[in-house]
Amino acid sequence: MALKLSSAAFEHGAEIPTKYTCQGEDISPPLSWQGIPEATRSLALIIHDPDVPSPDNPVRLWVHWVLYNLPVDTTSLAEHTTSSELPAGTVEGLNDWDRTGYGGPCPPMGRHRYFHKLYALDLVLDDLHEPTKDQLEAAMQGHILAEAELIGTYQK
Repeated sequence: MALKLSSAAFEHGAEIPTKYTCQGEDISPPLSWQGIPEATRSLALIIHDPDVPSPDNPVRLWVHWVLYNLPVDTTSLAEHTTSSELPAGTVEGLNDWDRTGYGGPCPPMGRHRYFHKLYALDLVLDDLHEPTKDQLEAAMQGHILAEAELIGTYQK
């Protein structure tokens, strides 16, 4: 079975409910996964928006959540998972608000896509000291066994 990432809050390609955005409660959506390869030692999760400032003229991507060293026996994150509720051993990186934790969709204009990417890694990463998305991706290079993607959309 291939690695698969899903949410009980929205289907792949569908709109993310307002509850999980800056116009709602700005809490993380429930996420679950299955099909973790046998050799996996840890998981990483990155949520980003590649459509900033506008889907018609994207200039950069915006990072909403960075997690790594999720234990392999973890198969989900509940709705409204806060830093203190993360599975033991999980480490957070910096989002583009220059803080740790989840920051929900808040597009300035147009309908944006939000990529939720889960990675199965063949190692437990060293402490990267609140890495950015790019720093985490560099540390994961050569260690990704599988990845899964869930895309949601949102427009104010």
